[in-house]
Amino acid sequence: MPKMNPVHYRLLIGIFEKVGFIYSRTKGDHMIFVKPGIIRALVIPMYENVPVFIIQNLLRTSGMTREEYFRLLGRS
Repeated sequence: MPKMNPVHYRLLIGIFEKVGFIYSRTKGDHMIFVKPGIIRALVIPMYENVPVFIIQNLLRTSGMTREEYFRLLGRS
């Protein structure tokens, strides 16, 4: 399994949109995404390098596995 590294927020948006999350709104420098069936919204900060701990929290909230994340990211 590859090591998780910080990524640009636009890359994260693309990954979560591929699995069905829809842009809802922006509050400050945070973008909010929702998906039917997921109770809690995803909050993606508009950082050039989103830290790994935030990515891990987003994966946990969305129910996405690390394997699926890396597959969508384009890494094996």
